[in-house]
Amino acid sequence: MTDDDEGIRGKISRQGEEALGRIAEELAGNPLVVGALSRALEAREKASQAQEAAMGALGIPSAADIERLTRRLRSVSQRLEGIEDTVDRLDERLASIDDRLGKTTAKAGRAKKPEPDPRLEEIARDLAALRAAVAPGEEPPPRAQERLTVTES
Repeated sequence: MTDDDEGIRGKISRQGEEALGRIAEELAGNPLVVGALSRALEAREKASQAQEAAMGALGIPSAADIERLTRRLRSVSQRLEGIEDTVDRLDERLASIDDRLGKTTAKAGRAKKPEPDPRLEEIARDLAALRAAVAPGEEPPPRAQERLTVTES
C-alpha cells in the first residue's frame, strides 16, 4: 500500500467517525428518543424485579442470591483453611514439645508419657464437629436447607 492509500483511508475513517458523532449527539438531544430510552430502561427494571419476585415465590434463587452465597462460601472456606493451618501449626508445636518431653523423661529415667491436656481433646472434638457440619460427606442436604433464603450480611 502507498502513503496515499493510507491517507485516504484515514481521512474517510475520520469523516465517518465525525458523522457518527453528530448523529449520536442529535439522537441524545432529541426528547422523543431520550424518553423512549428512559421508558425502555424502566420497563426492563420492572421486568427484572417481577422476575426476581416470581423466582422467590417459587423458591428459586436469583443470580444475585447465588453470587452472595458463593461469596459467603468462599469466606467460610478461607476461614476454614486458616483454622486448618493453625491446627497444623499447633500439631507441629505439640509434636516438638512431645519430643522434648520424651527426651527429658528418658534422661530422668521416667518412661511415663505426659497426660494430654483436656482442652486439646475438646478442641479436637469441636474441629471434628465443624468438619462434619461444613463437609458432611455423601449425605444430601436436608430438605429444609434447600429453601433457605440468602441475605447480605
